[in-house]
Formats: sequence, structure tokens, C-alpha cells
Amino acid sequence: MDITLKVNGSSHSVPVDPRMSLLDLLRERLGLIGAKKGCDHGQCGACTVLIDGRRANSCLALAVATDGSEIVTVEGLMDGDELHPLQAAFIEHDAFQCGYCTPGQLCSAMGMLGEPGPSAITGDLREDPGLTPEEIRERMSGNLCRCGAYVNIVSAIAEVAP
Repeated sequence: MDITLKVNGSSHSVPVDPRMSLLDLLRERLGLIGAKKGCDHGQCGACTVLIDGRRANSCLALAVATDGSEIVTVEGLMDGDELHPLQAAFIEHDAFQCGYCTPGQLCSAMGMLGEPGPSAITGDLREDPGLTPEEIRERMSGNLCRCGAYVNIVSAIAEVAP
């Protein structure tokens, strides 16, 4: 079956097998290799992309379910030749080591910055708390870094947080 979606601002009509994951579509059909296949079970976050502005594990999303959606991958965060401020903060804060998880960390952080409301650790669930280091750690807990760059990831995100 054919699906049409917008990826990083470009429209694509692609024939897909109904069982194909969005991750496989991005990597194998569209040549966008930023999102990584880490665990293929949605547990590590290396495959995180934005689907209609919300972060999602692309290894768990069926490509057919994204028909008509707008997808942003790490390749789509830049504005021309300009790094997104979050990408620049990751470099400035040395928020990566091997780099395998970095695309997922960046996309997850982009989505998180646009998600208002309390988290699981917010004291008063009626409040929209600021993004303290504790809130950032909680909201990014679905993205693993085997190198342990968490402290620098949190400080990079905190620098660009509203």
C-alpha cells in the first residue's frame, strides 16, 4: 500500500508493507540514518523522532499509521546550515560521547521542550513546573545513554529550555 507523509519538510509517497516500522521506512527507503535501531522494542529511545510534533519511538510506529503525518528526524532539526540551538548546546556541553544515542536524545529533547504540564515527579499536578534538572531527567528517562553522558545532556537541555 502507498502512504504519503512529510519528512523534514519534504513530501514523500512511498509503497510500504503494512508491517514495516517507521524506523525501517526512514532508514531503508528514505536513506535517513540518523534515527538508530538500538533495541527494536521501544526501550532505549535511540529511534526517537517527532511525529506531528510529538516524540515517538519510530521502531514501534507502523509506517502505515503515519500516513498523512509530518515527521521530523535529527536530520531535519537544522535550519539550512545553522544548527538548532539545542544541537549547538549539545556540542557546547559535550552532551555525547559515542554519539549513537544522540539523534534520539535530540529529538526527544525537542519534543519534551514543547510538552507542557506536570510529570511523574511534579509535586502539585495542577502546576506546569519549570524544567529543572530533576524534571528534565524524568522527562528524558526513556532515552538511554550507555556512555553515561546524562549530566551533560541535562545541562545542554537546561540551557535552551524556556
